Amino acid sequence: MARNIPEIPTASMADIAFMLLIFFLVATTMDVDSGISRVLPPMPEDEVDDDQQIRERNIFTVRVNAQDMLLVEGQLEDIRNLRDRAKEFIANPNDEEHLPEKVIEEVEYFGEVPISRQVISLQNARGTSYGMYIKVQNELTAAYNELRDELSMDRFGRVYDRLDSDQQSAVRTIFPMRISEAEPRRVGGN
Repeated sequence: MARNIPEIPTASMADIAFMLLIFFLVATTMDVDSGISRVLPPMPEDEVDDDQQIRERNIFTVRVNAQDMLLVEGQLEDIRNLRDRAKEFIANPNDEEHLPEKVIEEVEYFGEVPISRQVISLQNARGTSYGMYIKVQNELTAAYNELRDELSMDRFGRVYDRLDSDQQSAVRTIFPMRISEAEPRRVGGN
């Protein structure tokens, strides 16, 4: 005599699998790659005053050619020195004539302070590797971040990221991040 084996009901298996799929899609977070955040300058007005024009001493030029060679202020430079050179330029601690001029402004929490009118001009050749581009961006951003951290520690006893939004705004007023990217050139050199 043959024995009957009971069957497992599978009518609702598709529904259960579909509900599990929906659950995992809703409950799972996806990592989103983010790019380099930069605030673009506003469009220039038709008439530019002489006061608004940037003087040569206020511009720190950084160029990278198609062979990933770094040229800072017209001199070949190692990427490891870029941050320190940028920090010296941005801060101009000794008010040197060849570094950016400063204007006195009233800043909350600090009073009247001299603020550098610096701009970092970055130009990459079209053949510059993405890795070198990111390294240069990282070093320039790190220069600003270190200056902001040093100022924050001196004034508030905390690093910049731990300050409240008003304090951060005051520190950003003293060390505004001004990185201007020129359009890449077509030919492999600078």
